[in-house]
Amino acid sequence: MPQLFVQFAIATLLVVLCLVIHGLALFNLSRVMRGEAALERMRHIRPLSPRGAVFTLSVVLAMFALHGLEIWIFALSYWLLGAVEGLEDALYFSTISYSTVGFNDTHILTQWRLVGAFESILGVFLLGWSTAFFFRMLGRIEAH
Repeated sequence: MPQLFVQFAIATLLVVLCLVIHGLALFNLSRVMRGEAALERMRHIRPLSPRGAVFTLSVVLAMFALHGLEIWIFALSYWLLGAVEGLEDALYFSTISYSTVGFNDTHILTQWRLVGAFESILGVFLLGWSTAFFFRMLGRIEAH
């Protein structure tokens, strides 16, 4: 029974850490976007211009890197806890958990599988949050 509380505590800490990182990153991307939108209005650059396309691609790459960072945080945790043998397996398990592909639990020790379940729930929320942010960002660029 104590292992359950340890898993829950570690999973909660990882979820909160990733939520804070994600929120701060999207906040900063939003600030950059507001600045970029102002520049586009001043210079009358169209959203589908090369500059607009580069800006959109930059935001997508930044969000992809953000999700990668969050996956790595969980992967390193699994590896350091000894929950998954080997860094490559830890990264693989973290990626399939975060993306909710979740082929199976055979990559993680039974006593740590709750952390993987929390990562899956977190992945659904953070991917959804990023998707909503991205569409909102596209709407703002097209509006100017």
